[in-house]
Amino acid sequence: MTSGVLRGKRIVLGVTGGIAAYKAVEVSRRLVDAGAHVVPVMTKGAERFLGKTTLSALASEPVQTSLWNEDSPIPHTLLGQGADLILVAPATARLIAAYRAGLSTDLLTNTLLATRAPVLICPAMHTEMWEHPAVQDNIATLLARGVHVVEPEDGRLAGGDIGRGRLAAPERIVAQAEQILAGAPLRGVRVVVSAGGTREPIDAVRVIANRSSGKQGYAVAAAAAQRGADVCLVTTVDLPVPPNVAVRSVETAAQMQVAMNELADDAQVVVMAAAVADFRPVNPAANKLKKDQGAPRIELEATPDILAGLGANKPAGQILVGFAAETDDPVGNATGKLRRKNLDMIVVNDVGQPGVGFQHDTNAVTLLRADGAVTTVALSSKADIARAIIDEVIALRTNPRSSESTGAIS
Repeated sequence: MTSGVLRGKRIVLGVTGGIAAYKAVEVSRRLVDAGAHVVPVMTKGAERFLGKTTLSALASEPVQTSLWNEDSPIPHTLLGQGADLILVAPATARLIAAYRAGLSTDLLTNTLLATRAPVLICPAMHTEMWEHPAVQDNIATLLARGVHVVEPEDGRLAGGDIGRGRLAAPERIVAQAEQILAGAPLRGVRVVVSAGGTREPIDAVRVIANRSSGKQGYAVAAAAAQRGADVCLVTTVDLPVPPNVAVRSVETAAQMQVAMNELADDAQVVVMAAAVADFRPVNPAANKLKKDQGAPRIELEATPDILAGLGANKPAGQILVGFAAETDDPVGNATGKLRRKNLDMIVVNDVGQPGVGFQHDTNAVTLLRADGAVTTVALSSKADIARAIIDEVIALRTNPRSSESTGAIS
């Protein structure tokens, strides 16, 4: 069932030359069924995998393939200016590289460069290609420019291999298109997100740290900004900054506490995704400790519980979200933290599971709300996890006293 936001929207559906091109037919059908006007554009490579007649029959208009159309001397300009959304499924490594570099080699790349509409690309390629540093750099650059990406899924690929690179399911692609076109439900809302693991000095060069990469916090900041929020990211790591996100860099728990307390005062939403060290050395050495001096005796003290402090001083109406990385009884431990720290929601993951949590590009979480609602999100990209978290934040703002029954995303 669709939400109705696609009705009357003009969507340019770009199809490139990959084996997954046949799935564009199902994407088109779902978009049309939801009320969208679908304008298909195929590359020459796509025609090797999918007949124009098939897609023309199921879209709203016949397929377009050429820049040199006698009926329309500037087809790319008309397509780009008239679109509410440009969706490319599948997007090959070649298309992604050309779009990132600004190369206008055919009707589709020209249209991508000639639009101010939101763009959603759905990569599909073999695992080795998807994981290649050049492809990942291109994706990171496009994300930084505000392009939306539905990452590929794990599964059977052309040739019989199993791995990441399969085009996302059509229903997932259409759901993301709906989300993009739904507008900006967080416009004007001030959101503060923390990310990364704090580093507590032992001496001038050594620190006590943890395995947090900061990727999930950055993904949450990006998802909130995509929904129109005014986002400030308090971070201990140096990753590409999402578009329309302000950054405040910190290192220690004490520095993060100062920044979070200051910024949270006038924020409507606070998401504490950072992994704050529980302990720090009492008297860190000003200079580097020498090995020939023997192993130092390090006295530790507890760091401030930033999240508990935010909960104790939470302004009326503010939504406070915490994270809990657990290995034993994740839901039970997280439920206790949810209550003790006066949270509206806690995101819990079992970091002992493969592909979950620290240093991975994927995560699997359970979202526990103070009103009793529970949502599970199976192993997904951290971008997908972030969108699920922001969906729940929006739901809490829309209906803060809701106590709907348990839901699940898989």
